[in-house]
Amino acid sequence: MIELSDDFQQRAKEIKCVIFDVDGVLTDGKLYFDLAGQEYKSFHAQDGQGLKLLQQNGVEVAIISGRSSSIVDKRMKSLGITHVYQGQENKTAAFNDLLETLNLSANQVAHVGDDLPDLALMSRARLAIAVNDANPSILPYCQGQTTRAGGQGAAREVCDAILSAQNKLNSAVQLFTDA
Repeated sequence: MIELSDDFQQRAKEIKCVIFDVDGVLTDGKLYFDLAGQEYKSFHAQDGQGLKLLQQNGVEVAIISGRSSSIVDKRMKSLGITHVYQGQENKTAAFNDLLETLNLSANQVAHVGDDLPDLALMSRARLAIAVNDANPSILPYCQGQTTRAGGQGAAREVCDAILSAQNKLNSAVQLFTDA
């Protein structure tokens, strides 16, 4: 699990929205295409459960990705995520639109990324988190790093760490033991 330093926990307590990149964060970053040009992606089920837990506990979830993919739309819809920005060469514009839409400040947002295109958002968000296999160039800009790689449960680590810092993780787990 992410090292929950005092700084990380203080920042995480204020988070009202977590923004995830897709390729390399919610997926392993590999791009699969068949001969007809159909794209395939693999998503980890534990990550999906974590995204649902955030939402169920009052934390908004958003996607801001530089690429566009219909499979991402389908996966996010299945998870109930409505703040989906794809094909964003300028991720900052999407970030600003999201803040306005949700009536939030950058100090209430976390961003999870893996590479240089994520730096603009990581430097604006209150809490920046890199996945374990992120490009080393972004690490100085982050307050945390997952122990799992992108697409391999890293997003779930982030979700659990934020819920833990907000004292919501145990009650979220309890809902499943009471079922």
